[in-house]
Amino acid sequence: MTFNENSRLDTSGVQKRGGGRTGVAVGGGSLVVVIVGFLISQFLGVDVTGLLGGGQTQDQGTYDTHDLAAECKTGADANTNVDCRMVGAANSLDAFWSGQASAMNITYQSPGFVLYTGQTQSACGTASNAVGPFYCPGDETMYIDTDFFTLMEQQLGASDGPLAQMYIVSHEWGHHIQYLLGILQQIDNSQTGPTSDGVRLELQADCFAGAWVGAAAGTRDAEGNTLLQEPTQDQIANALQAAEAVGDDHIQEQSGQVHPETFTHGTSEQRMQWFTTGYKSGWQACDTFSIDGTQL
Repeated sequence: MTFNENSRLDTSGVQKRGGGRTGVAVGGGSLVVVIVGFLISQFLGVDVTGLLGGGQTQDQGTYDTHDLAAECKTGADANTNVDCRMVGAANSLDAFWSGQASAMNITYQSPGFVLYTGQTQSACGTASNAVGPFYCPGDETMYIDTDFFTLMEQQLGASDGPLAQMYIVSHEWGHHIQYLLGILQQIDNSQTGPTSDGVRLELQADCFAGAWVGAAAGTRDAEGNTLLQEPTQDQIANALQAAEAVGDDHIQEQSGQVHPETFTHGTSEQRMQWFTTGYKSGWQACDTFSIDGTQL
């Protein structure tokens, strides 16, 4: 989607970190090696270790924080700068979901939002591009290394377009909504497979992402300016391509074999389907937990 150039960005809810402690580096050519680990880590998902008591006393490491306010002022900045685009997406998502809180019967609070380079620490452990973007319920924060967008494009064939990037952010924000609804605290994390709670959780987050995209053009900044223009069909196609690229079957194909019994996030077809459901019908149509597995 394209930001309206005169809209105003609020950087107060987004932190950018750099210079984290050195860890295992994952370059563009090594992502395939890490793909098998995605089934264990929380690729484009939620790291539940924060719910299980793990990671709460992690060494937070040393890093520099960068003030985004000087470079991210308007929608024009969001159209040209990926960090500012993340700020704009956060502004729009916050406006959308806070407006839905009453209908969802939740007390809404904004999630933390950390952009980082290299790696940083969360209440769920180390965040790096080897893990992928994730939401940590232990500190109610999402962690995104924007370099991951390039890796996703180069190694998984996803679009690197603006809406494809914002789909990732909106998916993680969907996990925060699940946390506020109490869903994250109730699922069976021991399951894997096509109808597991983990798959249902991820597909619902995709649906929530689609619901935001469908309504994003109605969100406004603090001055009442609309933040975003209506998405074009090409932009929606880019988001769907990103959803397709992160399907369990597509990721596993990169390592040579597909094992449905290990699925944790859903197939490419399912991820596209549920994003589209949210886009067309809103979050009210995103109940992936009460339907029969054959309807997923």
